[in-house]
Amino acid sequence: MKRAKLEEFRQAAYKHLGKAHDATFELTDAILLTRNAYSLADLSLSPVFRRKWGSIYEALQDSRPQRQKLMKLYIKQMPTQERLLLAGDHTAWSRPNAVTLQERTIEHSIVTVGGNKPITIGQGYSTIAWIPEDSGSWALPLRHERITSWETPIEKATWQLQQVCENLPIRPITVWDSEYGCAPFVEKTTNIKADLLVRLRSNLCLWGAPPTYSGKGRPRKHGDKFKLNEPSTWISPTQSLEVNHAKLGRVKVSLWSNLHFRKTATRSMSIIRVERLDEQGNLRVSKPLWLAWIGEQMPPLEEVWQLYLRRFSVDHWYRFLKQRLHWTLPKFSTPKQCERWSDLMPMITWELWLARDIVTDNPLPWQKSLDKITPGRVAQAMGSILAVIGTPARSPKPRGKSPGWKTGQPRQRRNRYPIVKKTTTKPRKQPPKSA
Repeated sequence: MKRAKLEEFRQAAYKHLGKAHDATFELTDAILLTRNAYSLADLSLSPVFRRKWGSIYEALQDSRPQRQKLMKLYIKQMPTQERLLLAGDHTAWSRPNAVTLQERTIEHSIVTVGGNKPITIGQGYSTIAWIPEDSGSWALPLRHERITSWETPIEKATWQLQQVCENLPIRPITVWDSEYGCAPFVEKTTNIKADLLVRLRSNLCLWGAPPTYSGKGRPRKHGDKFKLNEPSTWISPTQSLEVNHAKLGRVKVSLWSNLHFRKTATRSMSIIRVERLDEQGNLRVSKPLWLAWIGEQMPPLEEVWQLYLRRFSVDHWYRFLKQRLHWTLPKFSTPKQCERWSDLMPMITWELWLARDIVTDNPLPWQKSLDKITPGRVAQAMGSILAVIGTPARSPKPRGKSPGWKTGQPRQRRNRYPIVKKTTTKPRKQPPKSA
């Protein structure tokens, strides 16, 4: 039954790849079976890729993966009885030396280009993923798309969340990092049918509910100030409790209700403060974790803050994406080719998820046995599965040898494109000229 479900998924995904779907689908199988590669052409050496190495580049030039249909295919594999947990984030594909690639922007990255600033030059990609388990490294992306030079990560994430929630049968819970814990993100997600659990920076200033209207003047929109790093501005918490977490130890959780950002006074939030304590009750970590719940009925306090901890599965997927699925290996010359290549990454991840229960773990001699099989371990054992279920791709047809570039035909130098800076500063006002 599980093998038949995997075969059905592969057949449906194969039909949603557009043109050159045979070579493109065989390319995805080659990615699964190739542990190490030094260039994109190395993937053509895989036994499951039955075409010449030039077909890889032609496939990424001609294919048109249908993202909306692929997203609906992924959603069909998700349970419909339980409430879903989604996580959103974005990462950078570093291309500092690709001067002929259009729409390179300045992106946040741990690996720096120069100096001490944590930035790089390349392209940003935004992801919305389903977190299927309470623990582990599985994150199943529903959308993984490039952030264009005229979009911000918040605008892209909002649009992606809207597309996903329109096709979900149940209102999901979504978790976000502190970059999304701001008034613009809260305002843009007002009409989206999803609950938000967002991390907040510890220096933010919030406002309480306004007092009762006195009957004179304009009604107030804001109440008292609530600054996260100034305990003197805090009111008594609505609820407080202590729990013993299996990994974090003793944890104190406090809740304040009916707070809001200054620019989103009509959308109230519940603020959660999470503190790690030692055996004597003192702070074990100097900086607490601040979270905001925005949406409908909040889960119990002892459960809701732990939902945010599952967000880090997206970071595991990004690492798996770059290290094992060779996402950042190719050096494409156009943004469209980068997007088509990136559209294959969610599809491959979902194949691994559907195959996790039918593969036999085959650890390398230096690897330990695992209680929960990881995406990397599934990919390591996919060869035996693909040998049994086969491929929906058709066999290649010989087309002869390309004549290649004509002798004596001049070549034109590729255009160089500047780095796009998304943030613009207003020009300084010039002082008036003296008479």
